[in-house]
Amino acid sequence: MKNRRIVPTLIYLVLLIAVFSWLSGVFTQSQDQIPYSTVLKLFRNEQVKSFVVDDHVMTMELRSAYNGQTSLTATIADVNRFVQEMEPLLQAQTDSGVLEYYHFRPEKEPSAYDLVLPLVLAGLVLLFAWGFMAGRANNANPLNNFGKARTTLGVPDGKKVTFADVAGADEEKQELQEIVDFLRNPEKFREIGARIPHGLLLVGPPGTGKTLLARAVAGEADVQFLSISGSDFVEMYVGVGASRVRDLFEQAKKIAPAIVFIDEIDAVGRKRGTGLGGGHDEKEQTLNQLLVEMDGFSRNEGVIVLAATNRPDILDPALLRPGRFDRQIHVGRPDVKGREEILKVHAKDKKLDGSVDLKTVARSTAGFTGADLSNLLNEAAILAARENRPVLNMEDLNEALMKITAGPAKKSRVQTRKDLRETAIHEAGHAVAMYRLPTHDPVRHITIIPRGQSLGSTWSLPKDDSSNLTRNEMYEQIVALLGGRVAEALFLGDISVGASNDIDRATKLARDMVARYGMCEKLGTVSYLDGGEVFIGRDYQTTKSYSEKVAGTIDDEVKTLVDKAYDHCRKILTEDAEKLNQVVEFLLDKESMTGEQFEAIMEGRKVEEASSTAMFDAFQEPKETEE
Repeated sequence: MKNRRIVPTLIYLVLLIAVFSWLSGVFTQSQDQIPYSTVLKLFRNEQVKSFVVDDHVMTMELRSAYNGQTSLTATIADVNRFVQEMEPLLQAQTDSGVLEYYHFRPEKEPSAYDLVLPLVLAGLVLLFAWGFMAGRANNANPLNNFGKARTTLGVPDGKKVTFADVAGADEEKQELQEIVDFLRNPEKFREIGARIPHGLLLVGPPGTGKTLLARAVAGEADVQFLSISGSDFVEMYVGVGASRVRDLFEQAKKIAPAIVFIDEIDAVGRKRGTGLGGGHDEKEQTLNQLLVEMDGFSRNEGVIVLAATNRPDILDPALLRPGRFDRQIHVGRPDVKGREEILKVHAKDKKLDGSVDLKTVARSTAGFTGADLSNLLNEAAILAARENRPVLNMEDLNEALMKITAGPAKKSRVQTRKDLRETAIHEAGHAVAMYRLPTHDPVRHITIIPRGQSLGSTWSLPKDDSSNLTRNEMYEQIVALLGGRVAEALFLGDISVGASNDIDRATKLARDMVARYGMCEKLGTVSYLDGGEVFIGRDYQTTKSYSEKVAGTIDDEVKTLVDKAYDHCRKILTEDAEKLNQVVEFLLDKESMTGEQFEAIMEGRKVEEASSTAMFDAFQEPKETEE
C-alpha cells in the first residue's frame, strides 16, 4: 500500500518539474528579446549593421551598443508585413553601406511536437490536480496521512504472545486477567453493572516486561492489538498530535474489541504548565485530545487503553484519575523465583551444557530485570559461538555476567608497573573496607584488568533480594566507596582522579540521607529535596522550598557525614595494612582474584586456584552429604 502511494507521487513530481522547466525556458527566452517597436526604432536610427530572420526570430548586430549589448534578438510575428513596410528603407541603407548584410531564411512549418507538447503538458497538469483532489477526498494522498496515527497492528514479529510467555510477573498477570475476561465476555460485567477500567497504566523500571504484558493481554483475549509510541504524537506543527490521537481511537473503534497500547506515554502525558510553550504548547493540545478521547462525550466500548512508563511522577493528574487510567499496575524487578522462571523462558532456544544451573544464576543476579537476564544468556551464547562450541556453559555465563556488570575486558591495553600498582591499591582499598563492614555485600571478584571505562573493578553482589536500606547500610556503603581514595592517600602518599566516580556516588548517598530520607538528627525528619513550585519547566528548574540557612546546614551535614565515613575507612585500612598489601601483591601477580581467594587472604588461609565460575560459586546451594 505504501509503494502504491509513493509511485504516483513521484510521477506527478516529475511531470511538474517538466512543465516548470518548459515554462521557465519560454519565459527566459522572452526575457532576452526586445519589443517590435524598438526594432523599428533601431533601423530608422541606422544602428543595425546586419540581421538574419529565422522562423520569426530576428538576430541583429548593431553598430553601437544598445543597453550595453551589440547583439539583440526580437520576435517578428508577421515577417511579410515587416518586409513590405521596411523594404524601401532596407534598400536605401544597403546602397549607402549602413546595412552591410541581411538574410531571410525560409519560414518553418509548425511541427506536431510544437502543437501537441503544450496541450499534453496542460493535460497532465489538469490530471495531477484532479488526482490530488480525488486523493484528498479518499484520504489516499500522502500529504493527508501526516495527521494519521503511526500505529502498528498486531505484534511486530507476528508471533502471538500469551501469559505463558511472561514469567516472573504472577501478580501482574492476575491483575490483567480481568481485562482479558471482559474482552472475552463483556456481557457478564454489564449484567451486574460493573464498568471495566478504561485504561491501565503499567509502571516500572525499564526492561521489566511492560510491553510484553500488554501484548500478552491481547493474545489471551484474542483481540486486535494497536501499538504506538508516545513520541509518535509529538510534532513541531500545531494540531498534528491531536489529529493523530483522534485517528488512533477511530482506528480502534473500527476494529473493536481491541487494545490500544501507548508505550512511553510520558512523552505526551507530562504535567500541563511545565513546558516552555505554556498552555498553547503542542504537547498540551495533544494531551487534551487524549483526555477527551479517554473520557469525553463518547464511550469507546470494547476499546481498552494500556500504557507504559517508567516516570509516573511527571504524568498529568487528569490522566491518572478514575475514568481514564483507572488502575496502575507496578511491574517491578523480579525476585529470585521470578528470575529463575524468566531464565527458563529465555533458555528454551539456547543449547545449555549440563553444568548450567539456572537456579544458581538466578540467585546471583539480584536486581536484574527480564531484559537484563535475556541479555545475560545472549552474551553467554555469543561467547560460546566465538569459541566454536556447540553449547554454552557456566564459564560463559560467568564471563557474560562480568561483561554486563563492568564491560568487556581490555587485556591488550599496555600499562606501566606504576599504573598497575596504583590500580591494585585502589581496588584493594575497596575490597578490604567492604570485608570489614558487617552490612555490606560480600566481595565476589577483584581485577586490575581494564573493563569498560575503569582501570580496575571490585564486584560485590548481594546475598539476597533487598528493597529497603537502613541508615547504617547506607552509611557503610559510603565508607566502602571511599576505600579507593583512602588507600591511595595511605599507601601512595598521593591521590588520583580514579576516585571521582566513587566520590560522586558517596556524596549523593550522603545528600539523600540528609535531605531526602530525614536521617540527620540536626535537621530532623524532614525532606528538603522534593517540593517547591515549578518555574519555567519541571525538568529545567524548581524553586527551593527551604531557606538559604537550611541549604547551608544541609551542605554542612553532608560534608560532616562524608568526613566521618572517610575517617572510619582510614581506621579500617590502617589496621588491615598488612592484609591489604597481600591483596595488592596477589593482584600484581595474577591480575584478578575471586571472592574465595580474597577471603582466604583476609582469614589467613591458603589461597586455592581460581574457579572459572567464581561469580556463581558463593550462590550454589550446599550439597547434601550422606551420613
